[in-house]
Amino acid sequence: MNASEIMHRSVHTCSIHDTLDHVARVMWERNCGSVPLVDDAGKVVAMITDRDVCMAAYLQGQPLARIVAQSAASRSVTTVHENATVESVEALMRDRQIRRIPVVDAEQRPVGMVTINDLVIHSHPGGRRREGLSAESIARTLAAICQRARTP
Repeated sequence: MNASEIMHRSVHTCSIHDTLDHVARVMWERNCGSVPLVDDAGKVVAMITDRDVCMAAYLQGQPLARIVAQSAASRSVTTVHENATVESVEALMRDRQIRRIPVVDAEQRPVGMVTINDLVIHSHPGGRRREGLSAESIARTLAAICQRARTP
């Protein structure tokens, strides 16, 4: 099973130049807690979460309308291509301790998103494997994500 088979295709993005009030509005209107940030060419270059927005407001002491999204976003982003296997997506989630991975095309433009929820929805209960997804593998992935952040 590939990422394209389990991803949701309605990906909402923001520009790295958008302000955090715009990012927060997109998250509120789209009922999501994370948004990929794209550069001027539409390529995914960062991820921003609702926690990033809150912490930027607290730490910078500025209204959201004065803070640029790029300044609050994580500096690295993990992406996969549509043909990535579900096993490789799970491995990335475990290794990087992330719950969401943008799916990109050959030009690094977003075409979908795979979340931990997508893995759960497409898993097969009772531990029986269904082309790479089992309840046991999902539990291992979620446990790895939920561990305290690793220190370098």
